[in-house]
Amino acid sequence: MKDLDDLDRFLDTMMPMHVLVGPTGHISHAGPTLRKLLPDGLVGMRFLEVFDIRRPRCDPSMKGLLSLAGRPLHLQFRNGDQTSFKGVLVSQPADQGVIVNLSFGISVIDAVGRYGLTNADFAPTDLTVEMLYLVEAKSAVMEESRDLNLRLQGAKIAAEEQAFTDTLTGLKNRRAMDHVLDRVLDYRTPFALMHLDLDYFKAVNDTMGHAAGDHVLQIVARALIDATRAGDTIARVGGDEFVLLLQGLTDRTRIENLAQNLIAALEKPIPFDGKDCRISASAGTTISIDYDDPEAAILMDDADVALYASKRAGRACHTFYAPMLRDTKDETRKTA
Repeated sequence: MKDLDDLDRFLDTMMPMHVLVGPTGHISHAGPTLRKLLPDGLVGMRFLEVFDIRRPRCDPSMKGLLSLAGRPLHLQFRNGDQTSFKGVLVSQPADQGVIVNLSFGISVIDAVGRYGLTNADFAPTDLTVEMLYLVEAKSAVMEESRDLNLRLQGAKIAAEEQAFTDTLTGLKNRRAMDHVLDRVLDYRTPFALMHLDLDYFKAVNDTMGHAAGDHVLQIVARALIDATRAGDTIARVGGDEFVLLLQGLTDRTRIENLAQNLIAALEKPIPFDGKDCRISASAGTTISIDYDDPEAAILMDDADVALYASKRAGRACHTFYAPMLRDTKDETRKTA
């Protein structure tokens, strides 16, 4: 009995995925790793009821099993588990049965993850242990690489966001507006393009200082955001100039109401350092559906023409673009 126990311990250490099969074809002992795979028990079950020998085929009997001695085996559990095994079978002396030693072959990585195996579940001399170390090292490197890529991606997104943002107001900048304008033109999305310029802003800067001017620009930005929709794009394109791209909005009455509401909001005194900053706004709008083949540069220029028509009309008003306005653009720029 002691000899059998010593043999079991020897086999468990050297071949933790072995099974001893007795002369009747029943499993008399199984290695610790194999027992971990089938915790409900292996001992006492017929080997060919637990394992399906896929290649080479043999007669489902002990005689058939013995005929496979020394040949490479391909096996699977019969319980529906898809884990594949490689194996080799040797006969025990005096017709005491067979020893079958198993391994996972190329499916070892899946098996390790599925059954929670570690290097302790393999023989110390098994190359699988070395492969597990390599896999762990590779996983650590891949994880570090993923973290680095995420950090780089985050830095890239932050840099791109900064490149498209006006730092003072938090609005989009001219570069971002050009990008959005090209996109809506590519998708043929109808829109209105409003160019808005602050009236009397230079006087605020000259009399109250640049800190007051910066404060006014931030209040203006907030007013523009409050007056527009989430899908609209607002950009600061110059010192006191703003462009609003109003996607899907082509109704002139609604656009006019929006412009008048903005002008009224911006005419309210803006407190700063105990004093009131007073400005107004002029605006000009062009609408994409008024063009057979709208182009970004032409739309921006036509909105600019309409803006300066509002300046010429006395400021604090809004004008829709019309071709006849072009004749007065250059003259108005000189007096604005």
